[in-house]
Amino acid sequence: MSVPLTNGTTSFWRTEPDELDSFRSSETLPDSCDIVVIGAGYAGSSVVHHILQGCSDKATPSILILEARQACSGATGRNGGHMKPDPYNSISRLAAEHGIEAAREVAEFEASHVTTIKDVVDREGIECEYVVTNAIDVQLNADHCKTMKANYDHLVHEGCRPTQDTEFVAKPGAEQRSGVIGAEGCFIYPAGHMWPYKFVLHLLRRALASGHVTLHTHTPVVNVERSTKSYSSHSWIVNTPRGRVAARKVVYATNGYTPSLLPQYRDAIVPVRGTCSRIVVPKNSGAPRLTSTYTIRWNTWDYDYLVPREDGSIVVGGARSSFVHRLGDWYNVTDDGQVLESAAKYFDGYMQRTFSGWEDSGAYTDRVWTGIMGYSMDGLPHVGAVPGTQGKFIMAGFTGHGMPQIFLSAAGLAQMVLNDISFEQTKLPRLFKARAERLFRREENRHLDALNLTSRESETRARL
Repeated sequence: MSVPLTNGTTSFWRTEPDELDSFRSSETLPDSCDIVVIGAGYAGSSVVHHILQGCSDKATPSILILEARQACSGATGRNGGHMKPDPYNSISRLAAEHGIEAAREVAEFEASHVTTIKDVVDREGIECEYVVTNAIDVQLNADHCKTMKANYDHLVHEGCRPTQDTEFVAKPGAEQRSGVIGAEGCFIYPAGHMWPYKFVLHLLRRALASGHVTLHTHTPVVNVERSTKSYSSHSWIVNTPRGRVAARKVVYATNGYTPSLLPQYRDAIVPVRGTCSRIVVPKNSGAPRLTSTYTIRWNTWDYDYLVPREDGSIVVGGARSSFVHRLGDWYNVTDDGQVLESAAKYFDGYMQRTFSGWEDSGAYTDRVWTGIMGYSMDGLPHVGAVPGTQGKFIMAGFTGHGMPQIFLSAAGLAQMVLNDISFEQTKLPRLFKARAERLFRREENRHLDALNLTSRESETRARL
């Protein structure tokens, strides 16, 4: 069984641990509760937040949050903090496979996260350095840029509003607009970024203050089994090394680690190791200051992302071309305790070789870390009731794109958990629904197939 390692690499976001980082509400676990939430990251904390928000006119259930390591020590505490919707790229694929209406639902849902999170941060005074800005997606391959532009034009013609709100800049203006050397074109649209760890810890602190929530870190869940007491309303027994808890309902906010607790997801969600870094820019470097976030893209799968911070440093994630064809290094891997040597070296000199005016900046890599994402085989998250069960719910498989999907997915899931309503009643994007047919083994694996199509190009990039 794969559970999070106890000695994961330390991300930049976790260099200022909160007092709740290793918090336990009591020395022992409660014997029972109404709802157990497995996972204290962005997904788990958001579900609890929305459950509490939905209890204004009814009795509030007792909620236990269990976390295998420290609070927010999984993917959320290791990503780029990039609140970046996708208004044209994967949305064009969804439109081709599922129709424009279904794709539009996802595009609008993601875009709404940028302002929704801003409203929550402002209303609750969350000190997480949330910034609303623009994302600039830079295309460095002429053929791929041409394909993306054709997809963009089609979505605009079909009336997809987030795509219509996206600006395209062609060559040669793209290089000047983005500052990226060799830009063939770029897409510009609203996005945001934050210190994700601080956002999640605020939600957890607020939940604990309600008096209805308990948190137990360093308490991995071993398994969840059905209660043998047929007369009990607590249908599930959640087993941990520290004891067992009877629960009426269980929420799996476990992303890449989901298959270890729900084996039926073994072929639907795969743990994938990603790499991220922080680059420091010396004062008086003379380099142009970045204010937008970036995606630097070579092809369908080969891309990096950049998030400039208020302190002048830049969080850069990606480096896939340096390791992607060694599947054992990253695919179906749950080890976030070591950084691949090739990935660590990739970030050295990154700003100098990528951006105009940065050649003599002296920018250097301060820290590199890894994290485990949950890649779904169809590229869409699984949200809703676990198929074939009652009282079990899932929100996982965000494929490295959870920041603009999780918070409002959690709002919908909270309604299902609290009010026993159907997925359709939540008005979540239809494609997110957890369905039995999405669990079946597929001959096609879109993530690995994309690598095979461009293997020569990636090998060339890896030598650069």
